[in-house]
Amino acid sequence: MEGGGRVSWVKYGPLVSLLVVFLAVWLRSPERTVLDDRLDTVLSSLLRAERKVGINNVARPKVAIGFGGCADLLVDGVSLLNKIGLIPSDQPLHHDYLENTEQLAQSFAYFFAPGAAAERFMLNDTLFTELVEASRDLPGNRWSVGGNAPVMAGRLAKEGCDVLLGGSFSADFADVLSEHITDIHLILEYPVGASWGPYISRRANRYIIHSDDHNPYLDSMEEFAKKLTHFKPDLLVVGGLQMMDSFPFQAGERGALLSHLSDLITSSSAKLGTHFEMASFVEESIMEDLLHYVIPYADSLGMNEQELPNLLSLLKGSNITVLSDPNPRVATVLDQMREVYRILNQHYKLTVIAEGDKTKVKPLTRLHVHTLAFQAMIVTRGSQWKNTMSATAKASLTANRHVCGSNDIDLSKARLIMDDSFSVSRQEGSQRIPLQESRPVSCWQEHDYEICVAPVLVCTEVYQTAGGGDNISAAGLVLQI
Repeated sequence: MEGGGRVSWVKYGPLVSLLVVFLAVWLRSPERTVLDDRLDTVLSSLLRAERKVGINNVARPKVAIGFGGCADLLVDGVSLLNKIGLIPSDQPLHHDYLENTEQLAQSFAYFFAPGAAAERFMLNDTLFTELVEASRDLPGNRWSVGGNAPVMAGRLAKEGCDVLLGGSFSADFADVLSEHITDIHLILEYPVGASWGPYISRRANRYIIHSDDHNPYLDSMEEFAKKLTHFKPDLLVVGGLQMMDSFPFQAGERGALLSHLSDLITSSSAKLGTHFEMASFVEESIMEDLLHYVIPYADSLGMNEQELPNLLSLLKGSNITVLSDPNPRVATVLDQMREVYRILNQHYKLTVIAEGDKTKVKPLTRLHVHTLAFQAMIVTRGSQWKNTMSATAKASLTANRHVCGSNDIDLSKARLIMDDSFSVSRQEGSQRIPLQESRPVSCWQEHDYEICVAPVLVCTEVYQTAGGGDNISAAGLVLQI
């Protein structure tokens, strides 16, 4: 009987399996079918928009990017804090830098619940070393090359650019990270719905801690400047300056370094585009330095939904906004982008009036903001930046590819969280634009610029959030050089 049962299963097993698959498809809810069809249409349309423009492999775009580099040690944040016995704080508080476990607990809780990205310098070397050692044997930990410049450089090279990286480590850096590198950045990742004590994260994100005393000094700048002349790039990208935030420099040190960086940027040809990638800044004095030494000389800016209101607040003379809505509406972001664009270009015009043709200040001609739900770009008409629609689509697709850890987008691990239609402004009576699955990138013209907005197929099974903004910004730049 047992043998006969096995023969029957072998004989009819494939038929039973086929019947199970058929029933699963047949019984699938109409709502699920419509949703799947919608996601499929959005994906195919975004891919089509991305492919409209290709990279010229004969004359590959040349991009020079600085600065620094580090080893990222990625761990599950809640698991690490539980392992070291850190009790969730009942007082979520913002700290510019960290000195002890109490401040770590307060700061982590402050950003964890809303799911906002944050990065903090830890003054306590002993505590940082203990955290790293505790992380080394946590299940699922991973090492990777980190830092804004190396991560962006990796994406640019992957997408077909020739890259000059202003860093001080070799190509086999990742192979020796865990044993020999001291410039470690600890990435505390967490998924949406993660819990730590009474706190539940509203979205997947990361909390970064470092005790880096190397990258704040932009050590590679001198050598980078020498190579820049011979490399003759089509684009200069500056990032990694958040390493200077809250770092204990001697009086005047940071200003001197940024002044040197400003000289490097302005000594290049006026025709050379410069992109500055923002990051998590909490110290007002460094933001003021950036507004003096860096931002006025950049044609292009990239940032996320936290960094945008932070910059705008400083431009309007207010204090830094440490925590903003991690899931802002499209209209809110677009209004903030318009304001940043208007204020910086107004400053440019006033500088031209005061200094004439001698000025090295540049108008802002490109602004890219990446959020969880959507990508948004403002590009001046007639500027050097091209293919804005395709670039916005590519940035959107890269968000899913990076966070899910796969070049192939799996729709079973994706969802749309952007509204079915959005208002172009918070002003009363503003136009609403519906999300069209067959043409998901919406572009229109205002004043002297074009705006493009694209939905993101948000990854639901997160592999890694750290480096997301750098990968997205780099991908968006590729098609516009």
